[in-house]
Amino acid sequence: MRAVYALSANPDYPLDSLRVGERPYPTVPPGWTTIQVRAASLNHHDVWTLRGVGIGGGDFPMILGCDAAGIDLSTGQEVIVYGVIPSTGWVGDETMDPGRTILSEKHQGTIAEYVTVPAANVVAKPQHVSFVDGAAIGVAWLTAYRMLFRNSGLRPGQTVLVQGATGGVSSACITLARAAGYRVWATARTEEKRAFAIQVGAHESFEPGARLPDRVDAVMETVGRATWSHSLKSLRPGGRVVISGATTGALPAAELNRIFFLQLQVLGSTMGTKQELVELLRMVGATGLRPAIDRVIPFEEAADAFKAMEHGELLGKAVFTP
Repeated sequence: MRAVYALSANPDYPLDSLRVGERPYPTVPPGWTTIQVRAASLNHHDVWTLRGVGIGGGDFPMILGCDAAGIDLSTGQEVIVYGVIPSTGWVGDETMDPGRTILSEKHQGTIAEYVTVPAANVVAKPQHVSFVDGAAIGVAWLTAYRMLFRNSGLRPGQTVLVQGATGGVSSACITLARAAGYRVWATARTEEKRAFAIQVGAHESFEPGARLPDRVDAVMETVGRATWSHSLKSLRPGGRVVISGATTGALPAAELNRIFFLQLQVLGSTMGTKQELVELLRMVGATGLRPAIDRVIPFEEAADAFKAMEHGELLGKAVFTP
């Protein structure tokens, strides 16, 4: 079957390990099911896989991708894949399981014609959600949903700053926050990207590091080193920064004096639970919200999408269709 995969770990030149070609048709372990993939989206996690982060050297070649929408061949149902696989016997929040994995870390990923997942890792795709939108929702929008509605502590009417507005998670944060009644500010590097932030729901957008009109109640942070100091300086006393990524580096100056003196809160956030995905899909149905899609492309154009992601050129999500 055709797939987009990582040949080996390449920390310095990750795209040199990217391949598009034939891979073995997946075998189906007991309790698992096969999904005929109709759409799968690109995430920063896929670049980390190419770099060898979170994956053992013996697990290559590895098909990339941790979210998808398609047809469950065991039931014929249209489904969205939930990408977090808990350890056997785990009960409760899947993201808290120390033994959890994400598709394309230990098990082959979703950017392929077929993928196998545990039968419990599929959620019915609502009829009003397309396969393309479903593939974009599974990781990026779920991550944003958890950041905003579980970890931010925000209430309607309060102000949230979203750093790096054009990424998949960041653009989802903007759209979901606007729908929830928050005042939404965003940062982006170019005029085009700041206009995109307004388009997807921001009330105002600013250059990175800009002095804001007021302090904010919470910051949604996925960028890391490049924006960390600005995130802390933008918070009101007692404010909260929620982190789900660090695309520009994970080792900024901590600025601990600012954190303790202003009693700021720093919270990590990773993806979301299967139940939160169900709730997110209900919200999408009730509001009519849809992900911002930069491009829908065949597997053969994968390298272009990966390059665009590495250079920060995507406005929303890149989605692959077999």
